[in-house]
Amino acid sequence: MDTTRIIPGASDAEIADWLHRTLGAALKAAPGRIAITIPGGSTPFPILAELAALGLDWSRISVWPGDDRIVAEDHPASNVGRIRRTLEPLGATVVALEEGLEPPRFGLAWLGMGTDGHIASLFPNTDPQPDTAERLIRLVPDPLPPEAPFARLSLTIPALLNSDQLVFVIRGDEKQALFEAALAGAHDLPVARLLAAAHQPVTCFT
Repeated sequence: MDTTRIIPGASDAEIADWLHRTLGAALKAAPGRIAITIPGGSTPFPILAELAALGLDWSRISVWPGDDRIVAEDHPASNVGRIRRTLEPLGATVVALEEGLEPPRFGLAWLGMGTDGHIASLFPNTDPQPDTAERLIRLVPDPLPPEAPFARLSLTIPALLNSDQLVFVIRGDEKQALFEAALAGAHDLPVARLLAAAHQPVTCFT
């Protein structure tokens, strides 16, 4: 899509600076609070550590995980637990995913992507659709990732698209090639379905 920008070789500090400027502008434009969604996994947290030093007004930001494993928050596999420990001391409100919650419009939806093209916990076997009425679903990946063999809660494609901007942080040549193929419509994996339906600016850091 014409509104997609790929920024290669970005460092954690450079991504944090972009997030700081983008979220700062969103806070300036909004009269009250804004909501964002961020991924779990290992990639976001060094970036968040850099971002924490840049002085955002986190008291006006609600943070939603894009997905989570259905485990206790103190479990090492819990996305919300780790996000809470990182951002609540800065003043953010961190929202745990629960069935029946209605996600808000997000000022920013930050996503990762797997080598199978999954986004959030929308794995290929779940056949995610851009026009589903559901905004938050419970699902079980198949096959279950051996490092996290748990059922999940995940935002859906429409929930992620209900955002002002999409940003991806993906690492490695294999993922970059898969992302570029998704942009070109060369496959029908979940990331391609999201991108094909996206109307907002998309930034991808590699």
